Amino acid sequence: MRRKQLKRLWKRLSQLQGRKLRREDLLMKLGAARQQSPSAWRLVGVEVDAASATFTYRLRKDKLRQVRRREGRYLLRSNLTETDPAVVWNYYLQLVQVEQAFRNLKGDLALRPIFHQDEPRIETHIFVSFLAYCLHVTLGRWLHGLAPGLTSRSVLEKFAGIQMVDVHIPTTDGRTLILPRYTHPQADLKLLLERLKLKLPAQPPPRITVTPVQTQVST
Repeated sequence: MRRKQLKRLWKRLSQLQGRKLRREDLLMKLGAARQQSPSAWRLVGVEVDAASATFTYRLRKDKLRQVRRREGRYLLRSNLTETDPAVVWNYYLQLVQVEQAFRNLKGDLALRPIFHQDEPRIETHIFVSFLAYCLHVTLGRWLHGLAPGLTSRSVLEKFAGIQMVDVHIPTTDGRTLILPRYTHPQADLKLLLERLKLKLPAQPPPRITVTPVQTQVST
């Protein structure tokens, strides 16, 4: 990627050097080239003449050697005074896990701030959110062994396809028969249920309204 940007920037600078432009136009085009290849621009030294619309450019070999020496390395800056780098790295991994937890709470679980005033409500909201996250993590660990190619997010999206509906059927005596039913899962969801060794519960039993509609008799 860096080599491609450097070749593109070098070609663009060569084109601009061969064109006759006003100084203002030259500065604008150099700025556009810098914005298009920011990584490669740091490796090239560009000097614009103060009085004319000309410039020179050169490859900063010292900077290029420095960048190449740092390839494949990860630099962590910290105020910790630990002498063992492994300790700092473990702390960093824990920070990544905490940030991922907040992303899951806001993204996959779609939790939003609710402004409670009573302390019991606040504690209950935090407790329910924590339970949701625990279930989310448990599902991820479960998938790791049974379906490694799936994530918790993809499974939740698939399970969202199952909807619960109530079918209302009027009876002859004026009452209503209510049939709670969940939608039939598609083939891919059936396969997922088999991989996870899950079975959908039986359809809920029907309900019927108690009070029939009274018929008014006119006299």
